[in-house]
Amino acid sequence: MPPTPHFRPETIHAALGEAFFDVVAAAPFPQSILRYRNRRWDGRVGLDGLTDAEWTAHFGRFEPLPGSFPQPLALRYHGHQFRSYNPDLGDGRGFLFAQLRDEQGRLLDLGTKGSGQTPWSRRGDGRLTLKGGVREVLATEMLEALGVETSKSFSLIETGEALHRHDEPSPTRASVLVRLSHSHIRIGSFQRLLAHNDAAGVERLLRHCVAHYRPEAARETLPEMAAAFLGVVAARTARTCARWFAAGFVHGVLNTDNINITGESFDYGPYRFLPYYDPGFTAAYFDETGLYAFDRQPDTIAWNLARLAECLTLVAPLDLLEPELQRYGELFWAELRSAICRRLGVIRQDDEADDALIRLLFGFLRESKAPFEAVMFDLHGGPARLEKAISGPRADLYARADFAPLREALQARTVSLDANLGHPYFEGEEPVTLVYDEIEALWEPIATRDDWALFERKIADIARVREAYGFAS
Repeated sequence: MPPTPHFRPETIHAALGEAFFDVVAAAPFPQSILRYRNRRWDGRVGLDGLTDAEWTAHFGRFEPLPGSFPQPLALRYHGHQFRSYNPDLGDGRGFLFAQLRDEQGRLLDLGTKGSGQTPWSRRGDGRLTLKGGVREVLATEMLEALGVETSKSFSLIETGEALHRHDEPSPTRASVLVRLSHSHIRIGSFQRLLAHNDAAGVERLLRHCVAHYRPEAARETLPEMAAAFLGVVAARTARTCARWFAAGFVHGVLNTDNINITGESFDYGPYRFLPYYDPGFTAAYFDETGLYAFDRQPDTIAWNLARLAECLTLVAPLDLLEPELQRYGELFWAELRSAICRRLGVIRQDDEADDALIRLLFGFLRESKAPFEAVMFDLHGGPARLEKAISGPRADLYARADFAPLREALQARTVSLDANLGHPYFEGEEPVTLVYDEIEALWEPIATRDDWALFERKIADIARVREAYGFAS
């Protein structure tokens, strides 16, 4: 691999010790066909110098990146899955392949999905369907474009295997995905240590997280550090959840092993973007009680944070931890006010006015059954775009009586300098969306004719969204 000045490999996770992971090997795949390479992020971590053949060797056959781990690490963790505790989790079809830093010096992980069996595979084959990989690429691209801090789909390689799955036509094609994210450590990593009553392990993992990911939580005493760490994780997860709301996104599987200590959104299985606002909308067909429905996501995050607090009681008294948990609701609402105003391209006012705007917006969305993303698109820019919306393709929606209070609230707003209304995307009539039927439609030609044109077009369309909103990542 030709080195570049920006390539800065690391092996920091190995310092935790072998009690936290298992050294594993990737599965040998019959083929390695490159289907997606993240050209925006490969340069930010110094890997833009790789040829496609070299890329495939590293991210399809998992030849080590020089200076990082000589062998991949399957991490150990437990977790609550739909609030039932499972001590038999861990990286079952993925591993931590490498660590490196971006141009800002931030520590990043390259983790996999579909890279083969590990000691934690629980009778699974350790594989990922190609459709699952395509769906995750689309999810991460769209969420990043809409301002959600998310893992990045770094690479997708088709592996030439035929997989059998009970929930889709089989046999189906296989793939291996590589994610670029800020941390592979999750709430479930701490839960495993609590299950073993391992206070020394909790302290070791806590100090590691604070040193490398959450330095703002550093404190003189261990109990104070634990409380500060919980507070930081609560703040970051509150922000992510609020931005899901503003993006109309339902994660679908908010288990404790899917919530990491950076608060970064990741792991996209049965996700959905709302076709229209429905508080009880669920993403997973197996979520029969609606536990992870759209409007229940903030409460689910709070429940998961309480599980992290339980783990930290091994090193800190509950009376230090509880205030950080109790702040979560306030943090979520503060972040929701900011997130909605960001999406609408208007400046925040005071809390009362912003809360009223949110109630009017979601009330209109609920009663009108208007297309969620279309309304957010039409109303971006607040007073500067109202006339265009009212005379546009959804004029009938905006002629409804229940839109009048929302219109009045938006007319009283100031357009944000970051609204970027001159971008060609906002001059158009229709938004770019990623609802379920669109994903199915672009998958069909891939499945039947190996035709990737619709997928590539959707990626290009999402790039326009990202450029238009200009949210930093």
